[in-house]
Formats: sequence, C-alpha cells, structure tokens
Amino acid sequence: MQVASHMAQGKAVDLRGRQFVVRLKEFFDQERRAGAVVSTQDPAGRVATALGLGKRTVKDILSTYHRTGQCLAPIVEAKGKPPYRIQAPLEQVIRQRIRELNRQGSHVSVRTLLHWLSEHYEGMNPATLWRTLQRMGFVYGTSRSKSALRERDDVLIARREYLRTKLANRSPHGGTVRPEVYLDESYVNVNHSTPRTWYFAEEGPWVEKPSGHGPRLILVHAVTTDGWVEGAQLVFQAKQRTGDYHGQMNFENFRKWFAESLLPHIPVASLIMMDNAPYHNVYVDGAFYPTSSIPKSALQQWLQQHHPAAYQPTMIKAELLVLCRQLCPKPQYELDRLAEARGHRILRTPQYHPELQAIEACWAVVKNHCAATCDYTTKGLRAHVAEGFSKVTPATCQAAIADVRTEEDRYWREDMEDDEGGELS
Repeated sequence: MQVASHMAQGKAVDLRGRQFVVRLKEFFDQERRAGAVVSTQDPAGRVATALGLGKRTVKDILSTYHRTGQCLAPIVEAKGKPPYRIQAPLEQVIRQRIRELNRQGSHVSVRTLLHWLSEHYEGMNPATLWRTLQRMGFVYGTSRSKSALRERDDVLIARREYLRTKLANRSPHGGTVRPEVYLDESYVNVNHSTPRTWYFAEEGPWVEKPSGHGPRLILVHAVTTDGWVEGAQLVFQAKQRTGDYHGQMNFENFRKWFAESLLPHIPVASLIMMDNAPYHNVYVDGAFYPTSSIPKSALQQWLQQHHPAAYQPTMIKAELLVLCRQLCPKPQYELDRLAEARGHRILRTPQYHPELQAIEACWAVVKNHCAATCDYTTKGLRAHVAEGFSKVTPATCQAAIADVRTEEDRYWREDMEDDEGGELS
C-alpha cells in the first residue's frame, strides 16, 4: 500500500499498525463507492467504526495522546498503595481553587472539584485526587462556611509560622534584613523532551522518542537576588531511577555539599529556605525526640533521668509519650547547627507549597531548555543542563522572588480574613 510506505519512511509500522492502515483505506474506499455524506460531528466514533475498535478505546487513546503527546498504553500499576501522580504545579492549582471556593462560601467536595478540573485537565482520577487532597493536608467535613473540603489546622499553623518569619525579615525599604537564599534539588531525565514537533505529514517525525525516561541527572543549587550562588552547583547522574529524586540523595552527600559548596559562598547571616526532605531533617547525634516507634522502656528511662517528679510507674505508653513530648526540648537538626555556626539560619518551607520556593521557577527554565534541545543522550543532556543554568539570570531570580513575595502576602492576608474574628493587620 502506498499509504503504508509513506508512513514507514518516518518510523517503523508494526503488523497491527499496518492492519489499521489497510482497514482505514478500505473504509474510505467503501464510503467513496457509496457516495456517503461524511459527518464531522463525531470524529472519535468515526475512527472507532473505521478501525473496528470500541469508541471508549479510541477516546482513551486520544486522551493519553493529548495529555502526554504519546500513544503509549496506560501503565498497569502494581497491587498495593498506588502512587501519587498529581505533580506540584497542579497541586498548587488545586489548593488555590479550594481556597477560592471556601472564601466564596461555596460547597466543595471531591466531586465538584473533579468536575471543575475535568474542564481544564483530562484523565483526572477521583481516587488519585482524593489521595492527593489527604496528602496535601485537606480534610472533609463541615466548617462555618458550610464547605466540605478545608485545610487541616496543622497545615495552617505550619504555613503561618513560616510566613511570620518571612514577613519579619522584610525591611522597610523593600529589601530584607537577612539576605535570603533559596536551595532545592531537582532532576531531569535523558528522554525529557517536548511532546510535539513539526514534520512533514507524509513522512512522519524523523526522530523517534525512546521508550521510558532514560538515565537521570540530579541537580542541586541555590539562588539569591543576585542569581545562582557561585560555586554551589552540583550535577550528578543517579545510580538508579525512582519516582522521587529524593531517593537518590542521602544525608552524608547533602551535608558535604551544604557545608563545603553552599555555606562558604552565601552572604553573611543569610536566611536559608529549604524544603522538608528527610535528609534535610536529620537530628544531631544523641538527640532524643519521642515518637510512637520508641520503646516504652526508653520513654520511662528518659523521664526518670530528666523529670523524675513527673514520672509515675503506672503510666501506660500513650501517657508516657504525651508527657515526654510536653517536657522534651525541641531537638536540633544537624544542618541547622552547621548553619548557625556560621551565623546563618535555616527556614523550612511548609509542605506542598512549591509556590513559596523561588528556585522552582529557575528549575523550570533549566528543564524547559533541556526539553527543547533534547537529543536523548546523556552527553547531550549534560551540555543542555549547563546551557539551561546559564539562561537563569539575576533578573530571572529577582522576578521569581518577587512572585514568591506576592504569594506570601496573599496567603497571610487570606488566612487572616478567613479566620473567624480575625482582623487584618
């Protein structure tokens, strides 16, 4: 078939694909012979009829293609706890939508939220959305505004404490009391590329995207209003690919980078913003912090040594745990001790608030450049990452930090307005 040969110039066509080509050509020939009037009202249904497929199958394929730019079959998840697939940018959209509806006094549920999301994003799964909402700190219940979905108090408190420190660091003239440093880790895969490209329709795309994500480069860096922190860049290839780049970093490696590459190169008495990755929150050696996993005997021993008057032999573990948490001083993190020894202070961003981390906008510049220039090789990716870093200028960082300030002000103002009996400051 002539049609099949043209398609094969751009990419190989398997047996199933060749069968579809033949069937589609025969379908068109049949229409021509019958002099049929072609309707354009239901293109998915017409494709299904022509290829002998179910309409639902065709729609699923098209949904995947529009969402990912690929015609791959959906990934079959293993049994057990399913992964969270909603990414940080969409989490931010969801959070803002819920807050907006709550402020309007509108009823918010997974169902209504899913309906709104379906108008903007295809393929949203209700179970995935529900798990994401729980992970982000939302609860389902009544509130004074009759809204069902609202943020947990602990999420509000964590954000409030963070914002209070950030706003206090602002100076009257528009600058900051302490210089601010934003650090973060990210990653980019070898096959990270734009989903679509221009090509001759008769020939198909000449570059066929390899399957899978390919090897991964881990990126570590920090920014200030002056741009990237000189000497703080770290790029290395991950030994194994996982869904979370945090799994490729450990405390010892991060501590070495933090102490040797970051701290010597940032301004004096800086305020350092980082997230709550596990290797950011390692306690100093010998620190005691009561958790439910600690044996009852350890809780008893600590109370007897430090607060014998409060200890009672008849206390059960739940009582001991509550009492230890009340009396135990807040343990110090190892990274905090390193920073404070040099006159700096660490401030951890509240969980699931990437919009409060200015370096996220810088990562977007780097990754977008890598996607636009991708040649599917590790050597090429390293070169493109370096080029992407160079595209992040001081102006880029200043704009990102300004956007963060806008978000900080909005959260502070809205939380005050939403608080029953609260007054605007």
